[in-house]
Amino acid sequence: MSVEGFRIEPAGEADIPVVLALIRELAAYERAGRVEVDEALLRRFLFCERPAAEVFLGYYDGAPVSYAIVYPVFSSYRGCANLWLEDFYVQPQARGKGIGRLMMAHLARLAIERGCAFLAWGVLNWNEPAIEFYRRLGARRDQSHCQFYLEGEALRAAAGV
Repeated sequence: MSVEGFRIEPAGEADIPVVLALIRELAAYERAGRVEVDEALLRRFLFCERPAAEVFLGYYDGAPVSYAIVYPVFSSYRGCANLWLEDFYVQPQARGKGIGRLMMAHLARLAIERGCAFLAWGVLNWNEPAIEFYRRLGARRDQSHCQFYLEGEALRAAAGV
């Protein structure tokens, strides 16, 4: 499958403003509230000597319309690396053209090339369009885990600081 006028490229440091704008769009769509990341933090963690993650931009007719942020994780039970999809976003005007499918195909190939057993991600419970999209791709929903996190005072208390 291909979409005329669509291409995917790894983001570079010069793309930081575009990446930040797309992150803000995703946060607004997900009703995430305040976005704390800024250009300096993106530069520090994504465009440095040892990046914490990779960013891929999808361009349609020369304009950035989608992005994905991925990073490796290790599966202790399987004994192999896997790819975690942290962010995945396609702008509303670009949806329904096959761009999301092409982005996911790109990430799936990346996972296979790197010897990963799987590509995994989370999705908000209310995001039915995304859930349906993932199901159409053949993704399975993991019912065996729920997500926890420590932040703020709870994180400091757990650390004993």
